[in-house]
Amino acid sequence: MTTVLVTFAWERVRELAERHSDVEFLEVKASGQLERSMGGDGVKRDGVGGETSNTATHLESMKATTPEGEVLLTSPQGVDGLAEILEAGVRWVHVVGTGVDRFPMELLGEQLLTCSRGASAVPISEWAMAHILAEAKHLPEAWVTEKPERWFFPQTPAATLVGQRLGIIGLGAIATETAKRAMAFGIEVMALRRTDKPAPLPGIQVTTSPEELVAEADCLLVACALTDSTRDFVDSKMLAACKPGLHLLNVARGEIINEDALRQALDSGIVERASLDTAKSEPLPEDHWMFSHPKVRLTPHISWSEPGALERLLEDFSHNLSRWVSGEPLEGVVDREAGY
Repeated sequence: MTTVLVTFAWERVRELAERHSDVEFLEVKASGQLERSMGGDGVKRDGVGGETSNTATHLESMKATTPEGEVLLTSPQGVDGLAEILEAGVRWVHVVGTGVDRFPMELLGEQLLTCSRGASAVPISEWAMAHILAEAKHLPEAWVTEKPERWFFPQTPAATLVGQRLGIIGLGAIATETAKRAMAFGIEVMALRRTDKPAPLPGIQVTTSPEELVAEADCLLVACALTDSTRDFVDSKMLAACKPGLHLLNVARGEIINEDALRQALDSGIVERASLDTAKSEPLPEDHWMFSHPKVRLTPHISWSEPGALERLLEDFSHNLSRWVSGEPLEGVVDREAGY
């Protein structure tokens, strides 16, 4: 029987245990010790097959026990005692998150690594389009709470998205879903990727040149993984090459944008609006300049949010678990050299 070690709140994977009746799930504490397991019948059990005891004495007796398991289901940041857990027969590690930039990959040996890459692409793409539309239509500034001076004629005419150009850094699931929605509004889309591999959707122009990407972009979306090569990728040099009045959006990682360069670009007018869901340091300190800058619209890393978001993250693992048990190749395997 396949055994899956789980390092986070058990309630979140209860349904998985019921769905995969041929798999044993063992919850391990951060230190690597066994806490409880659940079989396909939904009954919580201890590590030796009996009903789970609620006594402190029973849990204390298991502190020296490191459970064996070939699969590890864990968090994007890893956990204390991860090295010990990985030595307990683990051959496959799945990170419940869309990225692995904060996972301690240096602790891995020959294990396969997968993540829920792309699971949040739809809500994140909707967040991006919401902000693009809000900027074009002057929302929320155009809303009125009292009788305006005049009707029918806006103080500032709204823009149309038809004919605008969206540049996207990266061409993964988030970029693809955003491009799909943007093109429906008549926006021209160009995406930057490392290779000249064809785009996943017709209509997306692909370039390997950052200069070409930003030269005519009205909006620039950061949607790539954080790696050594993308850290501070959007810097003063790139922003200086942008068309003035740029709308910059970030749904990836805050570290990809150099914040000092962004602030200068905002103050100079190169960037007219920065819609950001991520920041370099999260949570930001109370006195951070992004909170008060008039051209910044900041959300606290919530673009992924949707009903059933966690279940969607776990669905990727569930699908792969069936493949693992059947001896089929896994999907979403992380290229550890590339970092995503």
